[in-house]
Amino acid sequence: MMPIFMIGTQRSGSNLLRLMLNQLPEIAAPHPPHILQRMTPLIPGYGDLSIDDNFTQLIEDVCRLVEFNPVPWHGVVFDRAGLFRRCRERSLLAVYEAVYDVCAEVKGAKTWCCKSLANINYVSQIEAYFGEPRYIYLYRDGRDVALSFQKAIVGEKHIYSIAKEWRDTQELALRIERDIDPSRFLHVSYEDLTGKPRRTAESICNFLGVPWQESMMEFHRSDEAKRAASSSDLWVNVTHPVMGNNSHKFLREACEQDIRIFESVTGSVLDSLGYDRIYVKKGEEMVMSHDQIILFESINKKMKEEKQRAADPADVARRDQQMALINKIRDSRLGKAPSVRQF
Repeated sequence: MMPIFMIGTQRSGSNLLRLMLNQLPEIAAPHPPHILQRMTPLIPGYGDLSIDDNFTQLIEDVCRLVEFNPVPWHGVVFDRAGLFRRCRERSLLAVYEAVYDVCAEVKGAKTWCCKSLANINYVSQIEAYFGEPRYIYLYRDGRDVALSFQKAIVGEKHIYSIAKEWRDTQELALRIERDIDPSRFLHVSYEDLTGKPRRTAESICNFLGVPWQESMMEFHRSDEAKRAASSSDLWVNVTHPVMGNNSHKFLREACEQDIRIFESVTGSVLDSLGYDRIYVKKGEEMVMSHDQIILFESINKKMKEEKQRAADPADVARRDQQMALINKIRDSRLGKAPSVRQF
């Protein structure tokens, strides 16, 4: 079996799906440390990876990134020298593959699934290295995604900023789909995953070529779900059964103006994914002025700052371990740069 990559936008049910997949004996689906997203910008600082010391340092830093993950990789211990020998080339992707392979072996699984949705930005590199991996494109009505982001510690906060990012990501996923053999690319909507969980899980198993297991529906009882829920308020729902009534919340909780802004920015993508517009018909989208966009961006920045100030200190501390590591690597490898907390 080839590796499996989830792509899409956060707050779309990816933790639910990874926990369901992790119940399958053939697949290891650990909580992602976002290796490609966080380490790719730092690679130039390592210099020539054909030099053993440079490649050894890269392995060490990737291992530490995983070890500082907010949701631990239970039972996984990295032998740095063993990882060095596993790598089939001197690259970040080779290290990435090696650490995930170790995770799968600890579980006794045949392959692994990476839930880092940001990997959508690295599909060309993934294709070049892995050959024929499989992709699960997980998507959700963007208006519900927006509500979820506004409540979460992560992500953008103003409706315009969320809409723009959601639109761009879905457009990228749909472009990628056109270039990938259909046997390796599967659409899964959050609405189907929660509204028809068993049928949807069975179709995912069929796509992956693994037997359906009733245990997929018992994901919320797993130790992995408990570890995730205890690590962040973002994932408290994963210790409950599938929430079948968790869609179309924007109809009750979002104001009309926010929905109009979202539909104006994302209308064509909502159409492509089969979501009905509520207020803005095709051809009647609002056009945001430069001044409006500047105002929206300013409000978004303030909203993000307020959310971070109100965040659970323990949650922030767990995330800051990884960010402190990334900033330390950036400072030592690329020269002193402003430290940034990435939520």
